[in-house]
Amino acid sequence: MKRITLSLLCLSALTLSAIAEDKTAASPAAADNTGRNERDRSGETKTSGDQSNSPEDIKMTAAIRRAVVGEGSLSMTAKNVKIITANGVVTLRGPVKTAAEKMTIEKLAKSAAGQAKIENLLEVKASK
Repeated sequence: MKRITLSLLCLSALTLSAIAEDKTAASPAAADNTGRNERDRSGETKTSGDQSNSPEDIKMTAAIRRAVVGEGSLSMTAKNVKIITANGVVTLRGPVKTAAEKMTIEKLAKSAAGQAKIENLLEVKASK
């Protein structure tokens, strides 16, 4: 009886040790957006706080967002880009996975925004 208990105890310890090693090996490095956050704090770049509250700008932003979210070929990363409209000027910011996604979003924005000026500041995220 003591032998069985001791064997089970040893197996449990080995299993827990292996699980702990897997968790530390598989955990990715913590995201560090310090540089981007400082860039946004400087006031030189558009952020969601710059979105206009005019009905026309809100309607335009909503139309572009619906078009982007409804596009099945875009990744979730691309569907989460920032769309900021102020005084009839639409700014697109954030990461996308490919240059094709960047062009697709710009095309959707131009289609939904009509004659509004589009500033495409989307960044193609380097694949790892």
